[in-house]
Amino acid sequence: MGEQDPGGGRKAAEAAKRASGGAAAGGRKAAAAAGAGAAEKAAPAKKKAAPAKSPAAKKTAVKKTAGAKTAAKKTATTKAATKKAGATNVSTKKAIRKKPVAVPEKGTADVKGASGVKTVSAKPPATESRTALVRRARRINRELAEVFPYAHPELDFDNPFQLVVATVLSAQTTDLRVNQTTPALFAKYPTPEDLAAANPEEVEEILRPTGFFRAKTKSVMGLSKALVENYGGEVPGRLEELVKLPGVGRKTAFVVLGNAFGRPGITVDTHFQRLVRRWQWTEQTDPDKIEAEIGALFPKSDWTDLSHHVIWHGRRICHARKPACGACPIAPLCPAYGEGETDPEKAKKLLKYEKGGFPGQRLNPPQSYLDAGGKPAPPLGAG
Repeated sequence: MGEQDPGGGRKAAEAAKRASGGAAAGGRKAAAAAGAGAAEKAAPAKKKAAPAKSPAAKKTAVKKTAGAKTAAKKTATTKAATKKAGATNVSTKKAIRKKPVAVPEKGTADVKGASGVKTVSAKPPATESRTALVRRARRINRELAEVFPYAHPELDFDNPFQLVVATVLSAQTTDLRVNQTTPALFAKYPTPEDLAAANPEEVEEILRPTGFFRAKTKSVMGLSKALVENYGGEVPGRLEELVKLPGVGRKTAFVVLGNAFGRPGITVDTHFQRLVRRWQWTEQTDPDKIEAEIGALFPKSDWTDLSHHVIWHGRRICHARKPACGACPIAPLCPAYGEGETDPEKAKKLLKYEKGGFPGQRLNPPQSYLDAGGKPAPPLGAG
């Protein structure tokens, strides 16, 4: 057999090493190539997923959305507040505005035909003009003239002397009580001369039912004496002369002038004062100032009848403490409607004299009063 060459073995080992190194390099290249291919394939996936926002972008988007919603809410809240404020203003205006009051329609003379109702303002405008006041006042007087066409002085008298004496006696008492007292007085002392010469004690006894009989005796005897001494036993027909008589003031003088002499005058008694203030014709409380202000609202020719209408309404319907508003024929014109009873049925029970089916104040009333259903008053002691 032949001998082995040692150099040939080393060469073979180096060749094998180079072969394995090349294979490893090829493997690394192949792996690199494979990695590159995988990267290229993954790239489109990343591009497709690009719309998905990063966490920071998401937070920004959420903040913007929240801001927009907050702004929208603020706008809506502002609008709601504006609407609410508007509604509040409207409701406030409605609350301030007087609520309409249902009042009876214009009544008839017997105040029993007020069946319907109509809605009117309870009070005239606060800025009622002078012209509007005059119109309203005169309309009230016309309405009352229809309700009380038979209105007259509620003192029984046959002549001016009897009227002036009866009017003086009516202070602090009712006309009814005076009418029940004067028949005995005038039967015994029919003239100023007779009364001036009377025994004061006898006169006092007759006048006792009227109250304040001593003072009244002094007044009627004093005025009788003045008539005899200064006017020949006749009652003067002038205001300036009447007010000089004992116990005679402007109210008494106008009663006498208007009803005994036919000369217009306004009688400002307690009923007249109450009603003209209740109707807001005047705010005055002094009788002379009331007379002047009311006189300026009406023609002079209306003064006497106006006095009767107002006084009659005050005695029968528009009472001081409990006015019968529900049976009032001038309720639509009255600023004070509602101060009294507004229920029609209950209000009717508050009516007095002929309006309530009761006797009047005069023992000898005029025929027009009797024709309207009025009843004479009973004599003293009869009821």
